[in-house]
Amino acid sequence: MRFLWPELLWLLLVMPLLAAAYFYVLARRKKAAVIYPSLAIARTAMGPGQKLRRHVPPFLFWLALGAALLACARPSATVTLPADTLTLVLTMDVSRSMEAADVLPTRLSAAQQAARDFIKELPASVRLGIVAFAAAATVVQPPTDNRQDMLDAIDRFELQRGTATGSGLIVALATLFPDDRVEFESMLLNDPASRFGAYAAPLGSAGAANDALKREQERPSREPGSYRNGAIILLSDGRRTTGPDPIEIARMAAKRGVRIYTVGFGTPQGATVGGEGWSYFMQLDEPTLRAVAKLTGGEYFQAGSAADLNQVYNKLSTRFSLERRETEIGALLAAAAGLLLAAACILSVLWFRR
Repeated sequence: MRFLWPELLWLLLVMPLLAAAYFYVLARRKKAAVIYPSLAIARTAMGPGQKLRRHVPPFLFWLALGAALLACARPSATVTLPADTLTLVLTMDVSRSMEAADVLPTRLSAAQQAARDFIKELPASVRLGIVAFAAAATVVQPPTDNRQDMLDAIDRFELQRGTATGSGLIVALATLFPDDRVEFESMLLNDPASRFGAYAAPLGSAGAANDALKREQERPSREPGSYRNGAIILLSDGRRTTGPDPIEIARMAAKRGVRIYTVGFGTPQGATVGGEGWSYFMQLDEPTLRAVAKLTGGEYFQAGSAADLNQVYNKLSTRFSLERRETEIGALLAAAAGLLLAAACILSVLWFRR
């Protein structure tokens, strides 16, 4: 817990002073009971329960005052609350390695089914956009709250060659921040490692890309994970083969405060994929996926089977339904002070008619 107005905590010094004054008044009453024997006789007739009861209303009043003084200092704490409306961008790898059958029936089919279950469990406050990437990245579904549109987009996935993880992240960021889409696309089209880099110079757009990169570098940095209106979920089963470095794109996301939750689908040992006279060995790039999540304040999950992937999506769905955030709780303390004061008054009237 922290306080927005901590200087008002000095008011709490009145609490021990009030307690001392109360005990001082009790001591004076005891002296009066000695001077007037009749009072002593009446006090002796009171049972131990009655003696304790007379201290309850003042004690409740004392607690109410303490709670009210704490509320004046505007305390805030990290609590779990229902999530506000937010936009998620599900960024899925649709490279040819996703047709591997080490997860039945194929990795792609298992990932699609897990994504469908994830969509069905999303709270109504969540809008979902879907990006698919292989050698290039495409927005399959702009952010929407229509669950059927999301499910239809999942069914439209088509396998392609290449794995441009960084391109998928750039398109996901452009989906979260549509006002900056031109800058993101300019950086992507002119990246020398992307499949579009060879066409940038003839088009004369390298200057625009440099300007976009410069503006991005000059952008004020936010605390990683501080962006509360959206997040990115990245699922990949292999290493990058083209496109920009995902670590650099993760730094851009971290600068904007966007969390990236990464899911490595497959086994770290890798698997062989192929058919019709070709084959290749693919392996999960766990170090990169971990680094992307760590840079942005997200989390990395490893899923080696369809059941594992379902568990990961269940965890993420719960995380986006409820979130921990710092919230001012002065109103709760003020309400507690009011209840304690009301209880003190009611008990005083019921027990002592005053």
